[in-house]
Amino acid sequence: MRQIVLDTETTGLSAADGDRIIEIGCVELIQRKLTGNNLHLYVNPERESHEDALKVHGISNEFLQDKPKFAAIAAQLADYLRGAELIIHNAPFDVGFLNKEFERLNMPPIAELAGNVIDSLALAKDLFPGKRNSLDALCDRLEVDNSGRTLHGALLDAELLADVYINMTRGQDALMMDLGGEAEGDNGTAARIDLSRFKLTVLTANETETAAHQKVLSEINKACESGSIWERAPT
Repeated sequence: MRQIVLDTETTGLSAADGDRIIEIGCVELIQRKLTGNNLHLYVNPERESHEDALKVHGISNEFLQDKPKFAAIAAQLADYLRGAELIIHNAPFDVGFLNKEFERLNMPPIAELAGNVIDSLALAKDLFPGKRNSLDALCDRLEVDNSGRTLHGALLDAELLADVYINMTRGQDALMMDLGGEAEGDNGTAARIDLSRFKLTVLTANETETAAHQKVLSEINKACESGSIWERAPT
């Protein structure tokens, strides 16, 4: 399965009110492993960033003046995302901005480009209800090193989110990872695993181990005023 962990930085908080994307960071995973085939783009938004947004990402208006406009990178981005499962923290925000940018160019929305979108924030809220689930909070909770994150940056945040997502979902996919992807169906969904092909060795206790175990049970039984439960249970 091909997955893309994606993050954006923007001039403000509202795509509907004309705010634009200024940075896009994408990290590719194949079978949950980093491939290094990442995509990092700066975009001239054709407008200035709000002061509050500048405090978050620190990307100056002057820095963006000579960067390509979204129209110049749209086809490259669409080709990169096409068919992949997207993993985005607070997905409605980034997807809303991407859809608005594509709409201006009469291009298909994310729902038609990507195979699926996973909102890692919604996933985190299910796993850790009542707790802070920002990217920084999840990095701390899941022991992902975010010491290099002083300001928000799309590529750095996507790289951190990739580690966070893998840690959050490790229990779900551990068996498939151990099998080297054998549990992956042709259509990208999890296939049934035939456990009959695994031969499990049954180890029985030897006489010494059996005697030691019985001794411990006898000592526990003596310590109980009315006898241990297993001694009182009907046979």
